[in-house]
Amino acid sequence: MTTGDRKLAQESMVAEADRMLAGADRALAEGYPGPRPGRQPVHTVYVAADRYGPGLAAEWGWQALKSLETWAPGPAEFAVAMGLPDGLAAGVRSQVLAKLVDEPIEDLRLDFEDGYGDRGDEAEDADASRAAAQLAAEIAAGTGPPFTGLRGKSLEAATRRRAIRTLDEFLGALLEHGPLPDGFVITLPKVTSADQVTAMARLCAALEQEHGLTPGRLVFEVQVETPQLILGADGTAVIARCVHAAEGRLTGLHYGTYDYSAALGIAAQQQSLEHPVADHARAVMQVAAAGTGVRLSDGSVNTAPEGSRDQVTGAWQLHAALVRRSLDRGFYQGWDLHPAQLASRYAATFGFFREGLPAAAARLRSYVEREPGRILEEPATARALAGFLARGLDCGAVTEAELGDLTGLDRVGLDALARPGSGGG
Repeated sequence: MTTGDRKLAQESMVAEADRMLAGADRALAEGYPGPRPGRQPVHTVYVAADRYGPGLAAEWGWQALKSLETWAPGPAEFAVAMGLPDGLAAGVRSQVLAKLVDEPIEDLRLDFEDGYGDRGDEAEDADASRAAAQLAAEIAAGTGPPFTGLRGKSLEAATRRRAIRTLDEFLGALLEHGPLPDGFVITLPKVTSADQVTAMARLCAALEQEHGLTPGRLVFEVQVETPQLILGADGTAVIARCVHAAEGRLTGLHYGTYDYSAALGIAAQQQSLEHPVADHARAVMQVAAAGTGVRLSDGSVNTAPEGSRDQVTGAWQLHAALVRRSLDRGFYQGWDLHPAQLASRYAATFGFFREGLPAAAARLRSYVEREPGRILEEPATARALAGFLARGLDCGAVTEAELGDLTGLDRVGLDALARPGSGGG
């Protein structure tokens, strides 16, 4: 066979493979586009909608600062309370204090579900309209958190009508006072089937049409808090079908610590983010979401930092340890339910990124500059290193000046490594 004949044969084989795999190629590109661009908040704060008012984020930050001033007034006490090495404590504490002033809450969810309860249609309608108007005013004034949204009731039969009504009332009132805020997300709780996810996607489309929003503008996250979502009656991981049933509107999967544990019969005193059932559920979530652009969030810790010095410090130690455990396992977001938990959330998060910064930056610089080293980095590892540093920048644990000094990269260059072919973002 001549060289020309061989090339013709190869082209014929490539064409046949392209024909056979066209559908698979299309499904892979559409279903697994890679990481979602942009910033992911490190937490979501849930507040009952009737308790929301202007200045809530600043008030939470002030309460967290007051708790630190009372119970961890210096680096030594802070190190003990947050489980940080002495060498990191002073710097992290300064960063946490600044964060609690500048941006105490990254993501705020106004809750009309478990934290709110069933108060009757008249009361819920009024709270939806009032909370939406107040949120719009805060956003317009530039004092609201960068990410906001609401959690309505579930689309289960018993609460379906109320869930749709609250969403409609809230959006109507919000849009009367201005545009839909950037970073606005709806939380869908108690999901038990992929059909509910599809129904939620169609509901978002209908609400967009009713309220004059651009198609695709409404997005939502799913709470993973029922066993039916992890393992269906047919033995499949229903959560994987949910990820692909949302018609591009699903932004996140949020683990629900206590509902999920209770549904599996775990005794109340044993329900925890570190229980084996939680680890199993999160592992299934992680695999289902990998490569899809759907983000992950861990659940909440219900031990409040209140009471005596020992009680507050103990609650901080527990919360910080569980936040760090989640970070180690690739869950970069979680729920916070109490103002003083902001202190331990940011302490654990900043400590995680500060501790990993020197090694990650050095490894990424060696990769970029193609320096020979003891560790031979794969492109996938370089993406992970860049993603780690990008998250540190987003939350304020790392500065752009540090990034440049340690890696030789600016933010655009970092994002290009974290998401090749994305053009940054």
